[in-house]
Amino acid sequence: MNTTSPSFGAAGAAGAAPAATVSRTRRVVDAPTRMFHWLFALSFTGAYLTGDSEHWRALHVTLGWTMAGLLGFRIVYGLVGPRQARLGALWRKLTGVPGWVRATLQGSAPTAAHWRQGQNLLMGVFIAALLLAVPPLVLSGYATYDEWGGERLGHLLEEVHEAAGQLFLLLVLGHLALLAGMSGLRRRNLALPMLTGRSEGNGPDLARRNHSWLAIGLLLAVLGYGAWEWHEAPNGLLPTANASHQNDD
Repeated sequence: MNTTSPSFGAAGAAGAAPAATVSRTRRVVDAPTRMFHWLFALSFTGAYLTGDSEHWRALHVTLGWTMAGLLGFRIVYGLVGPRQARLGALWRKLTGVPGWVRATLQGSAPTAAHWRQGQNLLMGVFIAALLLAVPPLVLSGYATYDEWGGERLGHLLEEVHEAAGQLFLLLVLGHLALLAGMSGLRRRNLALPMLTGRSEGNGPDLARRNHSWLAIGLLLAVLGYGAWEWHEAPNGLLPTANASHQNDD
């Protein structure tokens, strides 16, 4: 996501001869959105890697609930948070897809700007699909863990959960591939703003306030929940030698 303040640049330029252009950046992603993104990504990665082992089941379940909690935060923040973080922007992208498709089919020679818009719309589709895929992923996991419906239904729910996990992984890989492709076409690292919060370009900050306190609060909430689950689990969230031996027996 290193910026030079516009006021500093103006003051430095006063009374001086024109010099090389000063690189400016502007804030486009605030801290809570970035914190959500990385906690969400780490939670899914950890849950996916621990999904096939009974020894890591407690951690797997905890990470799944963490994803659900993070989704809840993102929905609330997307409804009452600052304008640039609102889910309404994502909704407008989704509603713009049919019009873009019609314009593409009817147009004789789509412009570069038209294809650029299409890339942005496709990115919005991937993001929406990732968010929408969380509830069935988590609910099927909970149903499997709680053994709903006996052995026959439990086996079916387990297959649904595995399929949902694979679908989510494909969406993640598609999202990353699209991001890499767009970065190459535009010759700019489009993933960097999710790290620094900032993007190259003049103009006012889209995210006028960083809200660092909320990002820290979100991190502490996730860590606190993990600590609570660790305390409640009989053997903690990490497999011990004794627990592994008992499971093998």
